[in-house]
Amino acid sequence: MIDDLIDTVIDREGGYTNHPADRGGATRWGVTEAVARANGYAGDMRHFTREAAAAIYRRIYWQRPRFDQVATRAPLIAAELFDTGVIMGPAVATGFLQRALNALNRGARDYPDVLLDGRIGPQTLAALDGFLRTRGVTGETVLLKAIEALQGERYLSLAEQRPANEAFLYGWLADRIG
Repeated sequence: MIDDLIDTVIDREGGYTNHPADRGGATRWGVTEAVARANGYAGDMRHFTREAAAAIYRRIYWQRPRFDQVATRAPLIAAELFDTGVIMGPAVATGFLQRALNALNRGARDYPDVLLDGRIGPQTLAALDGFLRTRGVTGETVLLKAIEALQGERYLSLAEQRPANEAFLYGWLADRIG
């Protein structure tokens, strides 16, 4: 599953870019220069390899935030968390999941609220299990809608707070929601 997700992100993000409105600066395959440097890359971003990007995506945006553990329970949710995590950071993506789980637990009757800490741990996984057990096969689709609603709201807020982000808003909504 993760290989396909990585290929999709890399294909969508494309090659080298250094858009003046993008605070991420020089980027190749969707990996910012800062992330590449933090993971040992010292060269020109124009030469950053697809293989190096894939390794970073697997380690930093899939395994470290434990989205692989979500995938065994809810593959659509894991795919969305991965994609959102690439753009906004894994902690933000996880926060969307945690907020949605808390809002969908009917006042903690279905399962206890989780701490909004931006980390997938036993408590968040137990809440996800409780949600899926309670809501059945349609639950994953509804949870996905809630996560995407939070993501869409965040994109709009980013554009409102920093007008330069309006250059990216249409693409974010077109490529990342739904």
